[in-house]
Amino acid sequence: MKEVLIPFATGLAVFLFGMQLIRIGLKSLAGDRLEPLLLRFTRTPTRGMFTGLLITSFLQSSSAVTVLSIGLVDAGILAFPQTIGIILGTNIGTTITTEILALNIEDFAVPMLLAGGLMHLLPWKGLKGTGLAVAGFGCIFLGMEAMQWLSIPLKERGWITWILEPGGDPVWTGIAAGALLTAVIQSSSATVAMTMGFYASGLLSLPVAIGIVLGSNVGTCVTGLIAAIGTGRAAKQVAVAHLILNIAGVLLFAPITLWIADVARLLESDLAAQVAHVQTLFNIACSLLALPFVRPFAQLVTTLVPDGVIIWRISRKK
Repeated sequence: MKEVLIPFATGLAVFLFGMQLIRIGLKSLAGDRLEPLLLRFTRTPTRGMFTGLLITSFLQSSSAVTVLSIGLVDAGILAFPQTIGIILGTNIGTTITTEILALNIEDFAVPMLLAGGLMHLLPWKGLKGTGLAVAGFGCIFLGMEAMQWLSIPLKERGWITWILEPGGDPVWTGIAAGALLTAVIQSSSATVAMTMGFYASGLLSLPVAIGIVLGSNVGTCVTGLIAAIGTGRAAKQVAVAHLILNIAGVLLFAPITLWIADVARLLESDLAAQVAHVQTLFNIACSLLALPFVRPFAQLVTTLVPDGVIIWRISRKK
């Protein structure tokens, strides 16, 4: 058991630590400009989508941007409909990390870590933030390599086969696994990174890997749902809208997973990159398909989350 748990825990911890370093470093470079960006550039759904994409690229966390949006809505600074465009943008922005991982530059992990640490020690503020981000990517590559060590013991013990065989449809088994894993570790990027490594090692089939990618989009909604507990009606609407949009995307694309797998194989010969490209294409397609329907969708969510939600919160405080 320890030959599985130790690489998993070590790799995941280093990966998530790297994500945190990137987030802190890029946020320090952006200063206090993130909230003004959300306020200024969310007047239309399209502008909101590009703003969500940009800020998610900086924070390296779609969940963080969703939580930030929930907080601004609960404070009355943003209106609920403005956040839907942001959500669509965060789904695209979160793919940047996995696309960078697909470049196969893991050999530079240690040099990046050392270079980033050196830059952070220098007295210039701009270099300090950049250094944290560079070191963060070094940690991400190291963590991903550590998690790939799991492939040997998992193959020998046959655990993956044991988990997937009774599940029937491999796609839906993958979706369930991706949603659960992402909900637990609170990072869809980490889930997709592990999936890239497992598929490249021959531990998973491509349909299962695609299922995990789809499921990770649902699992990442848990953070927003937790953040919306105890908030007002409009903030709860943001969390519910995020969940509905991501579930709808999964339901729409799950039936054509085999076709998506064929497209991925045509686009890229590298196995890990196939998974990264699937996530990018899926998230872009879902966001662009939903963009024209933002306003009617906002009305639907407003109907689904009634006024009684905020009344319950106020009465509970009494």
